Amino acid sequence: MNNGQPILQIERLCVDFATRRGNIRVLNQIDLHLNAGEALGIVGESGCGKSMTALAVMRLIASPPGRIASGRILLRGQNLVELSEKQMRDVRGNEISMIFQEPMTALNPVFKVGTQIAENIQRHQGVSKSAAMQQALEMMRAVRIPAAKRRIRQYPHELSGGMRQRVMIAMALSCEPSILIADEPTTALDVTVQAQIFDLLRDIQQTRGTSIILITHDMGVIAEVAQRVAVMYAGHKVEEGPVKQIIGHPRHPYTRGLLQCAPYIKTNPGPVREALAEIPGFVPHLSLLDGKCPFRPRCPQVQPQCREKMPDEVEVGEGHYAVCWAAGDK
Repeated sequence: MNNGQPILQIERLCVDFATRRGNIRVLNQIDLHLNAGEALGIVGESGCGKSMTALAVMRLIASPPGRIASGRILLRGQNLVELSEKQMRDVRGNEISMIFQEPMTALNPVFKVGTQIAENIQRHQGVSKSAAMQQALEMMRAVRIPAAKRRIRQYPHELSGGMRQRVMIAMALSCEPSILIADEPTTALDVTVQAQIFDLLRDIQQTRGTSIILITHDMGVIAEVAQRVAVMYAGHKVEEGPVKQIIGHPRHPYTRGLLQCAPYIKTNPGPVREALAEIPGFVPHLSLLDGKCPFRPRCPQVQPQCREKMPDEVEVGEGHYAVCWAAGDK
């Protein structure tokens, strides 16, 4: 379900943090859009700005020390950056919901999970406590929690990691938001449970028409769930486009590196074992960025102009963009 109409637009978003080293820009001129009913993946190494982008959209950046320095975040044309905190509380959990990485820290350990889901429903829909609990039970069944009538009366520590994550999804969907942000939703879960969670997200997108932003470091997950993907590095967006184009014809060296790092199974492996590829070096500290290409110390295709200034974003295919001096090379 994708009618091509952007429901969310992020325009030239910059986020700064005040630190002992001075002011540090952790997001730099981020442009993204999310169409109605689609799944957008945001991928990159730890510290590249994926979760910070999500927190900026939710207006959950701790201030101080952080702040949205410039840019706009448009939800159906309304700039969320300009809303008061009271107005944003009406948006969070109602129009936009978020599944956090670790449900044990996101859920309150002293309240039963059903109470926590019902609280969100009461806050935004103004229904009675009993009606909210009934809706919470229905949501727990919708996300395929077995024995939901018993689980609704349990505390987070009494549930497995997979069930806690399903509770988080039920809570996020309880008010039928237009946008669901899933920030590494399968962290620390085994592969079988991971597959179940991703199947659930696909089902939510298809049956409810929910727009999804999926944050991950795994290109394999992106290939399974998303229709478009944005690749981030050191607070910059370096490539964006349809998933099939990005995976089939990556145009930024960092994207190629991420794809080469992904393990895969060979049907005829042969007697010689091949080492898994890696991207040499580390993501630079954001205080050391100098306005030039941040990937150049690790890049196998570095050029003289990479050391002079940041390249402009260029279109390399239909809806496919890359920020690299070598993006036009085949």
